[in-house]
Amino acid sequence: MNIAQTPSPDLAAVKSKQQITWATGDYPAIGTSLQIVGERLAEALDLRPDARVLDVAAGNGNATLAAARRGCDVVSTDYVPAWLQAGKARAEAERLAVAFREADAEDLPFDTGAFDAVMSTFGVMFTADQSAAAGELARVCRPGGRIGLVNWTPEGFIGEVFRTIGRHVPPPAGVRSPLQWGTEDRIEELFGASAAEVTFRRRTFVFRYRSPAAWVEDWSRIYGPMAKAFEAVGAAGAAATTALQEDLIAVAVAQSRDPVQMIVPAEYAEIIIRRA
Repeated sequence: MNIAQTPSPDLAAVKSKQQITWATGDYPAIGTSLQIVGERLAEALDLRPDARVLDVAAGNGNATLAAARRGCDVVSTDYVPAWLQAGKARAEAERLAVAFREADAEDLPFDTGAFDAVMSTFGVMFTADQSAAAGELARVCRPGGRIGLVNWTPEGFIGEVFRTIGRHVPPPAGVRSPLQWGTEDRIEELFGASAAEVTFRRRTFVFRYRSPAAWVEDWSRIYGPMAKAFEAVGAAGAAATTALQEDLIAVAVAQSRDPVQMIVPAEYAEIIIRRA
């Protein structure tokens, strides 16, 4: 009897599509609001002056700036050039010395063991090839150094947002969910062989908008995955667009601490890995 098998995904094609998705909109407008998360991660890593630090999939540089403020020698990388420019403008405004370099998280252009600490906040979790990305983070971190990650959890608000979008626009078949990076089991799978110690802590970031409807209106323009989802359902007509809007608003309403404004605690995982 022949058993049908799901074909392996074309990860290069997935990555290319992801890059287009993330370059859509204006993610730095969202990223700036998440600055406190980068500061918390820098403290959890106990970064010291002159430490060699790499920020991977840095976006507009929240973790980058947090490390630079602590006197570290920082290299900030991403595969979306416009985001690197946004991070560079922020660093220049604060007179912080940071090196910016376009780079793919799955193939980092740095020597083995080149950094004392490697960081990523809501970035590397979205790579197409999770094993390759994790391997690169471990490779460029020196023995005894630390890898610090901040990833959305499946159980949290952003996890529910992605599941809601997925019901309207299914994700690529065979590709692991980025939300797996927010689970202890997957982190152990990805880093167990290269880690001397892993600390996994659940934390919360609070999203604050005038209303759930205002949040959807804003993110549908500036947050790449949501903007692309609305673009996709828009081809099916106004009813499909309205359905996605209503479902996303319902998620925010259900999790908001305020009956009018949107005050939503969003769980994330703060992970510190001591390199073996």
